[in-house]
Amino acid sequence: MNQKQRDGLPELLAPAGSEEALIAAINAGADAVYLGGSRFGARQFATNFDEAALVRSVARAHAQNVAVYVTVNTLIHDRELVDVARYLLVLYRMGVDAVLVQDVGVAALARWLVPDLPLHASTQMTIYTIGGVRWAVAHGFSRVVLARELSLAEVTAIAAAAEEEHLDIGLEIFLHGALCYSYSGQCLLSSVIGGRSGNRGSCAQPCRKPYTLLHGETDQYGRPVRMQEVRDDEQYLLSPKDLACYPHLDQVVHSPITSLKIEGRMKSPEYVATVVGIYRTALDAIKTGGWKPEDAVIERLLMAFNRGFTGGYLLGARHRSLMGRDRPDNRGLFVGTVLESDSERGEVIVTLEGTTAPDTGDGLVFIAPDGEECGLVLRGTPWYHPGEQKVSLPVQDRVVVGSKVYLTRSAVYTRATRRQISDDAAHPPARVSLSLSFWFDEERLPHLSGTVLRRDQIAVPVSVIGDEPFLEAREHPLTSDRIREQLTRTGGTPFVITDLVIDNPGTLFGRSSALNRLRRDLLSAAAGVIVSSYHPSEEAQAAAEARCTRFVEMESQPGNVIPVSTIPNLVLFTDTLEAVAAAAAAGCRLICFEPKSPAPCGCTGTVPSMIDQLTKAVNLLRTTGAKLVWKWPQITRHEFFKMAGDILATPLIEDLAGVMVNGIGAATALQEMAPTLPLYGGQGLNIWNRCTVNALTGFHLLTLSGELSREEIAELTDIVSRLPSSDHCPHLALIVQGSAGALVTEDCPVGTSCGCIPPRTGSWAVRDQKGEVFPLLFDGSCRTRIQNAVETCLIDHLLAIAGIGVTEVVIDARGRTPLYAEEMTRLYLQGLDLVATGGRRSVEELAHLKEKVKVISLGGITTGPFLHGLKET
Repeated sequence: MNQKQRDGLPELLAPAGSEEALIAAINAGADAVYLGGSRFGARQFATNFDEAALVRSVARAHAQNVAVYVTVNTLIHDRELVDVARYLLVLYRMGVDAVLVQDVGVAALARWLVPDLPLHASTQMTIYTIGGVRWAVAHGFSRVVLARELSLAEVTAIAAAAEEEHLDIGLEIFLHGALCYSYSGQCLLSSVIGGRSGNRGSCAQPCRKPYTLLHGETDQYGRPVRMQEVRDDEQYLLSPKDLACYPHLDQVVHSPITSLKIEGRMKSPEYVATVVGIYRTALDAIKTGGWKPEDAVIERLLMAFNRGFTGGYLLGARHRSLMGRDRPDNRGLFVGTVLESDSERGEVIVTLEGTTAPDTGDGLVFIAPDGEECGLVLRGTPWYHPGEQKVSLPVQDRVVVGSKVYLTRSAVYTRATRRQISDDAAHPPARVSLSLSFWFDEERLPHLSGTVLRRDQIAVPVSVIGDEPFLEAREHPLTSDRIREQLTRTGGTPFVITDLVIDNPGTLFGRSSALNRLRRDLLSAAAGVIVSSYHPSEEAQAAAEARCTRFVEMESQPGNVIPVSTIPNLVLFTDTLEAVAAAAAAGCRLICFEPKSPAPCGCTGTVPSMIDQLTKAVNLLRTTGAKLVWKWPQITRHEFFKMAGDILATPLIEDLAGVMVNGIGAATALQEMAPTLPLYGGQGLNIWNRCTVNALTGFHLLTLSGELSREEIAELTDIVSRLPSSDHCPHLALIVQGSAGALVTEDCPVGTSCGCIPPRTGSWAVRDQKGEVFPLLFDGSCRTRIQNAVETCLIDHLLAIAGIGVTEVVIDARGRTPLYAEEMTRLYLQGLDLVATGGRRSVEELAHLKEKVKVISLGGITTGPFLHGLKET
């Protein structure tokens, strides 16, 4: 369903990281669950589901009218495409309700292979504009999980635009749970630090580690120097609080949203049961008009898990209302402060300052004034001081006076939750409607038949026949009221009989046990037919299997070796006019210019200022023969498109060689504004496989992901042999030099620490515990890019790069000086000349150039995953 459910409420979508968590979600009242298989899901550290568990779980959920969405939302290598195709076929056969996808190539494969299987665009696709939604509709998606950086007003505007354009699409937003610091799908921080990629489901969460804010100057190459610590009592600068929309749930519910999603596939079944149950109760109360947020309920949410709660970008939080910089882990519920501590007696006295008091079996954390933590399970019995807000607690460890006390686990709630998620004790909500008729045939056998209503309002027929005939009654014949009473006893099951028509001659007698057995048989049959109704027909399965076989056969054929007839061209990214001129003077012939916004903090650049910079850049290149591509920022929101549209309506468009975008929404917007302008794709598009290259039609150039290895790039560039015509193949670029963008965020670490008053002058950075310094770059929309602490350098691998089909090599000089752009351009042009001449000495000369590159690089150099690839779980 793309609109709200029949009851007028959005779908409540729950996480299921295990079968037990799935049971918890269903019993707590979730309308749908999302889960991952053992591969291709963005939570590889969750328990996840093998194929047998998936089959069981899908059947269990469907029998109770709960939808199942399976995550296939990692980026995929070419060598994995066959396995993905087979996996999609398996999911199609078992009747899952949708798959969540990040990889554009996987989406294209799914549309061709299993066109009846609904697609949901994962939040990893970074869709945050109506242009991205239009793209999703055009490419077969039925739902989009919008970026968490959108406000509720922005979500509502997107929904209104989709409705006005008659786009058949559902919109899903996050309701509760952990927030990523970066735009999802655009974060490489875990990848560049430790080789574990969030795009592969292996994020090591380095954003939850301590960092120190630094401010200083830059040297002649744009590197941070003379950096000084910016004093801040909080050290977890990149750690957001947890999202909790509960206090404003009515406001969220009344927005045009299809689905409300709870984050937490890594969380326990108890967490799932608690959080889902709370939101289910609240949603049902909102439907009847009698809901108000309750402090006691918020306390239960806090005890389930929290890093501090925030309304997130959705509800307008920024800076310290968004960020939980003091601690990155579960805080629990504040209880009070340690007033006295006696280590000899093993006792502390706590002044109670909250509404909840500790009890035996509870989990507690004591946080000393210096930040040191001590956790324990309360084994003894607490003693409450009569007439005072004090309690004595038995403890074994030494606890510092003044420590704050937090309840992280309630034994009472845990026991209650365990009962709720137990198969034996649980009573799932009655949400499967049955409309039935009861009658006797000529043999006096009882019949019970009718329809069971699926959650999508499809009625599925069901019928059973009793196994023994009823007898003519000598006295006390069976009444219709008694039949109704016996047949409608569906308590403890997900079924409710909404209509029962009884044709009773009034002359027969039968035992109650026979009616009870008939009812049980009917309910069992109803569960079976509703599950089987989700399975595709045998003909549809056979057709999908034939397509899968064709795909596997095609993939097994050896591809053509791509002849390298030309040496890769050099491209440079920069954000200053001075670097544009320097790179062109040094011989670079294609420059992608991302003008810095001269606007004050928090404002998008004006049309005149942007036109002025682009015009100056074009004029600088007129006599050099170099071409200028207007490079758009990695994130381009609605206000940017308004400005860009005005610029592209001027004669300046004739002087541009093209525009580079980093997202599918931006690509859609550009093609609508300037359909004839060449389209260039940046790294934000996450190009990992040839299916993605094939699916992104209309691009003149695509920049490959910086997470690919040499072998993976070679597999990908085999695209030429797979396409109907080489005319369809865009140029493929690889960034070979520069400080890789680790993440892009709507948060401003400087603004959060210092306020928005200080100008963003000089050099800003964050330093991790190992002493690595990660530079910060800003745009005019309070958006921050965190760069890698060391610089990518592949100059000594140019021979290999030229041999695997890469047509452009890129120097990313954004945030660096004109001198850096000039010298790096000269060094790489020398390297490309050496590749062109070939010979045994070229390897030695390239190694010599590498030493020169190292001298002007930032923080040292790395090949990243180019040689050995990413770490895989």
